[in-house]
Amino acid sequence: MHRTVVYALLALVATAACPGTLWSQQDEPQEPGGAEAEAAAEAEAAPTIVAEGLNQADTAWMLVSSALVLMMTAPGLALFYGGLVRKKNILGVMMQCVFLMGLMSVVWALWGFSLAFGDDIAGGIIGDGKYLLMQNVLPVMDSTTGNAVYPMWGTIPSLLFMVFQGMFFIITPALICGAFAERMKFSTMCVFMVLWGTLIYCPLAHWVWGGGWLMTGDLAALDFAGGLVVHLSSGVSALICALLIGKRLGFGQEPMPPHNLTYTCIGAALLWVGWFGFNAGSQLASDARAVNAFVATHLAAAAGVLAWAGMEWITRGKPSILGACSGAVAGLVCITPACGFVTPLAGILLGLAAGVVCFLACTTLKQKLKYDDSLDAFGVHGVGGALGALLTGVFATRAVNPSTSGLLDGNAGQFVNQCISVAAGAAFALVGTLVILKVLDVVMGLRVTQSEEIQGLDLSQHGEEGYIFL
Repeated sequence: MHRTVVYALLALVATAACPGTLWSQQDEPQEPGGAEAEAAAEAEAAPTIVAEGLNQADTAWMLVSSALVLMMTAPGLALFYGGLVRKKNILGVMMQCVFLMGLMSVVWALWGFSLAFGDDIAGGIIGDGKYLLMQNVLPVMDSTTGNAVYPMWGTIPSLLFMVFQGMFFIITPALICGAFAERMKFSTMCVFMVLWGTLIYCPLAHWVWGGGWLMTGDLAALDFAGGLVVHLSSGVSALICALLIGKRLGFGQEPMPPHNLTYTCIGAALLWVGWFGFNAGSQLASDARAVNAFVATHLAAAAGVLAWAGMEWITRGKPSILGACSGAVAGLVCITPACGFVTPLAGILLGLAAGVVCFLACTTLKQKLKYDDSLDAFGVHGVGGALGALLTGVFATRAVNPSTSGLLDGNAGQFVNQCISVAAGAAFALVGTLVILKVLDVVMGLRVTQSEEIQGLDLSQHGEEGYIFL
């Protein structure tokens, strides 16, 4: 104890005599302009990344949403459609989905995005060349400051907006594939999709989202996430494809049941999850309206399951997994244009309506007209997209978006605009698809040969088999 006291006293004496001896290197005062000042100056002068107005939460959500929408095409749609065809054609369907992921991505980056979202030309019909080859989208170096500057689209980089919208450009033509499954030439399909995306999808996207005639002015229509641009356009085009290409060999004379409903169920579940990015992501922000779109989307899908399966239960005595999956997709299609404008309670009503109406379109209507829409692309996407666009004009409310309202909110004019948009979009897709297919039929031919169709597209178009059991 005495020794400890002595040591403490000696330490105090030493400190008083030589106060600098116990200072750490960090405690020593720095002369102005020393090493720290030089380092700060260098850091201030170093090049940096400039993204004015960037919101990190919005950017993170949009990155996730883009990935979710891509997942909808493959594995979502690839499995959903793949399970519905005969087993000799499953790889043909999957190849269409996967190849379109590659093909349409490149088309979108090089010229599609510019045609859809470039500055308005031709009276609101199409965009200009502002974004050709990704100009004004890619980051650039500022020669004055030496900084890397990222062009912005609101609170997210323009590059992210471009790729998010590109995911829509991928899945839309892939939806059409369901109409001509098991019988269209792969080479013709590739050319058709490039032309269709360029000449039909891009103008429609510009009309509704890119500043075109259906986005502004007295005829402005509401399409939050693609009821017109994605579903109505692909569904109507799918019907024209089915009619021009013709029925599958043996259609109506021999059974053509789905070969693997397990795949279809998994695919439907992936579509359901991916659709949250599709719809809620279209808000382009992580905010309350995105939450509303998310919840409305989920409840519409849930109601669609109940409605379609219920219709089967009533008319056939048994609900099926195929019916439940189809109902979910029908509900998702119907809520797509409306999810950012209607309440989730209205979303339930849209889902119920879609389940019933699309069921009737895929059964009663299809049987009466006797067309071979292999996987019911028109009955679900064409009919469901039109129904959703019309009901958006009924249930849109200021409670969700203060700048919009529908028929029930006292704005009958909006319902009229929705009717005009559906008629215009359907007519444009119908005529455009008809012209493209007629030209390609003359130049390339639309359909595989009879022997190739009997063999199956897996072998005849790709030289592979989906199931090899050793």
